Amino acid sequence: MIRAVVFDVGECLVDETREYGTWADWLGVPRHTFVAQLGAVIAGRRDYRETFEIFRPGFDLYEEREKRAMAGQPETFGEEDLYPDVRPALARLRADGLWLAIAGNQTVRAGAILRRLFSDDVDLIGTSDDWGASKPDPVFFDRVAAVVPAEPDEILYVGDRLDNDVLPAARAGMQGALIRRGPWGWIQQHDAEAIRATFRIDSLAELPDLIAKANAGAN
Repeated sequence: MIRAVVFDVGECLVDETREYGTWADWLGVPRHTFVAQLGAVIAGRRDYRETFEIFRPGFDLYEEREKRAMAGQPETFGEEDLYPDVRPALARLRADGLWLAIAGNQTVRAGAILRRLFSDDVDLIGTSDDWGASKPDPVFFDRVAAVVPAEPDEILYVGDRLDNDVLPAARAGMQGALIRRGPWGWIQQHDAEAIRATFRIDSLAELPDLIAKANAGAN
């Protein structure tokens, strides 16, 4: 049975295209060049932060985030950046009686935005900054298991990355759904380990029926 669904943020709920562009602008790099290099780093199974290092050696993401904020150009997102399937899917899943949460690698600032956007739609919102642990660290998924009122194997973690979302969730005893959008979703969908995902989806709109069917089979 799946009794709870936990969502990643970037490229699961939030389309990060605009944010990739603002980082390219901050670095003074053509946007298409930045995104192309990001894709190459992901395809090479390297840490995405290496993308910034290529254009600015010694780049410190935390420091640059603070510099952007001080310059009045903080990382941000809003209703206009949500994928169109997000709110209908959350409403349907909640109507189906599922417990819902959002938990991802996000800053305190992003956590505040998430709470403004989703406090009425989900039961809990947690971030890596809140918990002092980032994916794919097992401690992050221990935190998820601790706050969700269900057994680990009754939790479905939904994300766009195999390495950060689906596989570490599976190691924590959870189920996983890989959503194929954003740079990681499109590139990693062809990885042999993608078969370890409980579901592989192109839209969150697919989840309610897939979960209902899986739960009916479990019964």
